[in-house]
Amino acid sequence: MKTLIRTQPSSSLVVRVFLGSLVASAIAAQSGCVAAAVSAIGQQIERGKKLDVPAAYDGLENHTSAVIVNADYATLVEHPDVVGNVTANVAVRIRREVKGASVLPPGEVLDWQYRTPQWRAMPYGEIAKELGVERLVFIDLYEYRLNPVGNSYLWDGVAGANIGVIEADGLAPDEFVFTTNLVQRFPDKDGVGKESARREDIQRGLITLFVQHASWIFYRHIEDKYPQT
Repeated sequence: MKTLIRTQPSSSLVVRVFLGSLVASAIAAQSGCVAAAVSAIGQQIERGKKLDVPAAYDGLENHTSAVIVNADYATLVEHPDVVGNVTANVAVRIRREVKGASVLPPGEVLDWQYRTPQWRAMPYGEIAKELGVERLVFIDLYEYRLNPVGNSYLWDGVAGANIGVIEADGLAPDEFVFTTNLVQRFPDKDGVGKESARREDIQRGLITLFVQHASWIFYRHIEDKYPQT
């Protein structure tokens, strides 16, 4: 009668199998880490992408123009510098970036507004004629605030405006040939208290972003695909 002899695997074989499983686990883990790293890099690249954006209205090219800003009385009292700030900075950007654009100096526009208190009741074509320009960029700032309504302890800047263009040399000089709405916020997160930022910093950030986006309407530009604000 044959006798069955049970043999135990040698210690070297056990070690080899164990080491093999460790290597396989390490490779799998490493593959997972590599995939995660590649994914993170891909997301970072995507977030960093830029867009080449054409002008929404390119009719300022090779024409004379003026930028005029309107705001309600409450805004003028609480933020007396905002009209002049927006007027000057939008005008500077248009003059610098729009091919062949001749922009009336903002000081002349502001002086004319001051000397002509009834200007809001005038037809747009007549305003352009008074200023001696072919194009009128009209920014109606219907909302401008630095705090939430009824809460002076937090910062929540908002600048909202209807922006339009009239062509004084066109068939309908008193009608807008282009209109758009722009609402800009700063900062881009909620709950920022007065202890975290100064009033002038909030105002500077809000005006800077508003002027940038208002000006972009009139010329080709590069912007973030996924803006932070």
